[in-house]
Amino acid sequence: MSQQRRGLGKGLGALIPTGPIVEPTIAAASPAEPADSGLRPVEGAYFQEIPLDAIEPNPRQPRDVFDEERLDELATSISEVGLLQPVVVRALGEGRFELVMGERRWRASKLAGLEKIPAIVRGTQDDEMLREALIENLQREQLNALEEGAAYRQLLDDFGATHEVLAKKVGRSRSHITNTLRLLNLPSNVQLRLAAGTISAGHARALLTLDDPAAQERLATRIVAEGLSVRTVEEIVSLGEATAGPAPRKPREKKPTAPALNKLAQTLSDHFETRVKVDLGSRKGRIVVEFSTIDDLERIIGTMAPETVRSMHDVED
Repeated sequence: MSQQRRGLGKGLGALIPTGPIVEPTIAAASPAEPADSGLRPVEGAYFQEIPLDAIEPNPRQPRDVFDEERLDELATSISEVGLLQPVVVRALGEGRFELVMGERRWRASKLAGLEKIPAIVRGTQDDEMLREALIENLQREQLNALEEGAAYRQLLDDFGATHEVLAKKVGRSRSHITNTLRLLNLPSNVQLRLAAGTISAGHARALLTLDDPAAQERLATRIVAEGLSVRTVEEIVSLGEATAGPAPRKPREKKPTAPALNKLAQTLSDHFETRVKVDLGSRKGRIVVEFSTIDDLERIIGTMAPETVRSMHDVED
């Protein structure tokens, strides 16, 4: 089942007020901060999604050779997960912008077929001022774990921060910074589950102890289907059960199932994120939807019939 990409594609953009396209002489003044936001205006910068064809590469870019294979890998990631780190540009006027940082991201976004790209539009050359303002806002904004990791990565790569500086400024341990950054290395399917909230950051960190991306994806699927706790996942990993792949089953004779029923069962399994079996006998059939906990059952019923779950809760109240 496709996951909604809500919250992806902003990175540091989640820490900067948005603004309209303006002339460069005005860009140095940040747009007004929303009244209900806990963020402080970032002087000399604002966030905006900009058409790719409105951005020009920096003619002073010292790097003129880009690894095509790495670009293809990044383009695939952007297609599946979205761009977590916005590029940095400056306004040229008349709706045109010049890249300051992120040409590799810009090129990969083109390969991924994006029409617009998230960007930080800056009107100042003071990197230290921008870095300090962004770190301060990082303390105020509640980001999901992937956005937090992307913000850390961009502060490290584009704005010259260090693990020690970040840890001190945001009141986190250095190991927290490192472990959050590692979440960006998870397979795209696992990242989407994390962003959608079907697995937690604790689950994701437990998955990181596995070296095999396929094993990470298999265990992430089990977490959702079986409602596994973080502690249980840690035990599965420590016992090595996640790396062995699916347990072999004894062969048994069974009646052949029509391909259409198999396809239907798979579609329902994807939809409800659990195992669904569809059987058809000579006189009647049945659909079996598996669940592991009461919360998991309520989640499935909520997907089937939201009104039923609301009625149940109303009765309990």
